[in-house]
Amino acid sequence: MDLRPVGYVIGLLVAVLGAAMLVPLMVDLAEGRGHWPVFLQSCFITVLAGGAIALSCQSGVREGLTIQQTFLLTTSVWVALPLFGALPFVLGETDARTVDAVFEAMSGLTTTGATVFEGLDDLPKGLLIWRAILQWLGGIGIIVVAMVFLPELRVGGMQIFKSESFDTLGKILPRAGQIATQISGLYVAFTLICAMTYLGFGMNAFDASAHAMTTISTGGFANYDASFGVFAGPLEYIAALFMILAALPFVRYVQLINGNPVALWRDPQVRGFVKTIAVLVIVLIIMLEEGVHLGYEQAVREALFNVTSIISGTGYASVDYMKWGSFAVALFFFIGLIGGCAGSTACSVKVFRYQLLFASIRAQLRRIRSPHGIFTPRYAGKPVTEEVLASVMTFFMFFVLTLGVVAVALSMTGLDFVTAVSGAATALGNIGPGLGDIIGPSGNFASLNDTAKWILTLAMLVGRLELMVVYVIFTLKFWRA
Repeated sequence: MDLRPVGYVIGLLVAVLGAAMLVPLMVDLAEGRGHWPVFLQSCFITVLAGGAIALSCQSGVREGLTIQQTFLLTTSVWVALPLFGALPFVLGETDARTVDAVFEAMSGLTTTGATVFEGLDDLPKGLLIWRAILQWLGGIGIIVVAMVFLPELRVGGMQIFKSESFDTLGKILPRAGQIATQISGLYVAFTLICAMTYLGFGMNAFDASAHAMTTISTGGFANYDASFGVFAGPLEYIAALFMILAALPFVRYVQLINGNPVALWRDPQVRGFVKTIAVLVIVLIIMLEEGVHLGYEQAVREALFNVTSIISGTGYASVDYMKWGSFAVALFFFIGLIGGCAGSTACSVKVFRYQLLFASIRAQLRRIRSPHGIFTPRYAGKPVTEEVLASVMTFFMFFVLTLGVVAVALSMTGLDFVTAVSGAATALGNIGPGLGDIIGPSGNFASLNDTAKWILTLAMLVGRLELMVVYVIFTLKFWRA
């Protein structure tokens, strides 16, 4: 396999990441904390390394990539970028060890939102905005991966969206550029609108900018140890609205502004996602009023915000919902495994896979009742092929298997059952907070041992790339092809 095309793209993206470090450099200069040399050094190292990789591989650049090269590129990018993105944490005020810095950078770029840093309230603004930028870049990156690469790679049922990708059937890289250009404008627009709305409802300019980036990316990095709890009130409604918007497929927004006003609501995963949130919020409101005895407005606000945050994989927390009782704890564990829509910044399993699973179950039940009938699962009014169904079932099987393996591995490092299982789920689903006193909504991942942090870092990568993209490169046939 010729690795030069892969190396060229990785080099360019690493250089772009390095250029992005100029933003926190300017923020630190404005704050006057004197930490700007950290970002200057990190920028120099990253741009130099990325440029060197790109130049050394330039001779192998072609118009397109093979399937093997695409698999390798998709995984390698999400390995390389966190390694360089961790530099400001190692060199900066956090003085983080390698494991903590890579964990934080991986959590940022995979938009997981789990953090190992304490004392966020006192960190330099340059480092806080860098965390937000990592999530913002990871959000737009995963949209492009979901709409361009995964349908082509036929991963986890994503091939069902192959015909949705802007009707351009050229080579992978030209398509990536075209789709990225069209979606990036919308992504930037949503971020600006969110920031201005936050600003209008009381956030200062810095908090509004940082939290807009981590909201639209459904990342969940906050500027405070209390997460979004410092903004209790109307801002929770605003955040919930934008988290929902970010968890819907961006390709539908493109169709919407291009003159198709019904494209968004006609998407079955959009309808399923919105209805699921509505049902969960109503259930939780009743529980909070009757069991926790919250007032109606507070119950509505906290239920809407926290359900939306967890199901979208954003991971903000406005309260410690561990105190709401065992029902709420179990509810939040399972809704985190639902996720948002494919083609959005949201993570986890995704709504469309559950819809395909239920469609397959319904068809099977009808076959049992009527053995001589022909019943085909349908999605969006169209028959679903056996290949798509097999791919979805394979994804579910590997997701559950991986969840179990990661949970067992974490328990072997000495973690208790709740921390191990919820840690595995939150990392693999890229959700953010786990459950329990250690990594729950009022805690963080700082006190975990190094082995557990490395396991969770790997789980974040595997989960963000839909499992099979990573697993396939470890097979012998992949390298023999």
